[in-house]
Amino acid sequence: MTTRNKKTLATRVSAPTAARVLVLSALALNMAACTTVFESDKVDYKSSKKAPPLDVPPDLTQLQKDNRYATPDKSGVATASGFQQSQAAGAGSVPSAQAAGTAAGSIGPVSTDAVRVERAGDQRWLVVKQTPEQLWPQVRQFWEDAGFGLASESPATGVMETEWAENRSKIPQDFLRNTLGKVFDRAYSTGERDKYRTRLERLPDGSTEIYISHRGAEEVLTGAQKESTVWTVRPNDPTLEAQFLGRLVARLTGATAPEQVQAAQAKVENAAPAPQRAKLVGDHVEVDEGFDRA
Repeated sequence: MTTRNKKTLATRVSAPTAARVLVLSALALNMAACTTVFESDKVDYKSSKKAPPLDVPPDLTQLQKDNRYATPDKSGVATASGFQQSQAAGAGSVPSAQAAGTAAGSIGPVSTDAVRVERAGDQRWLVVKQTPEQLWPQVRQFWEDAGFGLASESPATGVMETEWAENRSKIPQDFLRNTLGKVFDRAYSTGERDKYRTRLERLPDGSTEIYISHRGAEEVLTGAQKESTVWTVRPNDPTLEAQFLGRLVARLTGATAPEQVQAAQAKVENAAPAPQRAKLVGDHVEVDEGFDRA
């Protein structure tokens, strides 16, 4: 073989060899990444895409909507104050969406002293020095900005509930996911869905208690060959409830800097449990309240 032929052969062989090296390197990186798969401790529902309604068990099925309480302006949000004003004027109507938005826009952040955290066991809630009418549009916008749609809302009762959503931060960020996930993002799923219920309760002094409760669903395989799936109830997660309460504290107080947001989160997580007001002593119960209140 001549020198020229040897050079040509060497050139032809080098291309597939280089490609093979690249493939082997990619596989090695993938295997290494698989051993260091981690889950982010953050909550990310914003990247969750709209999915068809879940086939959930009866205890997770939403109740049918009752049109008895439907407002004339279905594009707006009724408020308790607006209803009282309309009743007093004899008009019998509720504020429009534009009026509600104007009222919400006039409400600024409150001071950190105006928000305190109460705790009883694993349950935490906020006490805010604002009325439910002032807080309702802020809380509503808070959930929308977090990536949730609202499945139901009732300003009259102070309850709103989000739709089911997926926490995408639970998907392992390994090499294959980072490489192909951008193209086939819908192929990756946690098999879990979450929804949140928020309740606003008015206090005698005009302040408001805000409760956030979590509900979870999990997709499990069924059948002899595991050929189908069904959604089942998943226990509520107090950690998720605390995370969203912390985010809500940051939102209400106008905290935007990372250290301010972390301080708001720590305020919720480190809340001290309230002292017990009742305890069993022998065969009777002692209540730490006045006689008239007890």
